[in-house]
Amino acid sequence: MKYVKPVNLFHDLLKMKATERGRLLGLDVGDKYVGLAVSDLHNKIASPLSVLLRKKSNIDLMATDFQSLISDLSLAGFIVGYPFNRQRSSPTNVELLLKPLNLHPVQSKTILDKFAAVGILQGYLDHVNRILKSNPK
Repeated sequence: MKYVKPVNLFHDLLKMKATERGRLLGLDVGDKYVGLAVSDLHNKIASPLSVLLRKKSNIDLMATDFQSLISDLSLAGFIVGYPFNRQRSSPTNVELLLKPLNLHPVQSKTILDKFAAVGILQGYLDHVNRILKSNPK
């Protein structure tokens, strides 16, 4: 796999037929967990997928998981982000929605990580779609 500029990746995807176009995987890489989100086939909408436990001892398992995801979901690329502000003082919209549910802290954390990945991926999709709409080639 090679690094490609984000807009160039999207341009390359748009040149393909919709049936051949790959999806994108958004990753929220944290200290303990990696939240995953996947785009639809048209690369317009991000949806939560899952959370992987991040440890040195399970790096081979994570690599296997990524290989399976690439194949199963026909992935064309990864959009990787990380928490913007770890020292934030106000709760996020997702945290406010989860609070009344009184979930186990681990369950709440995995939901937050999935939706952080959705935010990363959706932010990318919105950005490149806006660029492409205003600058069609």
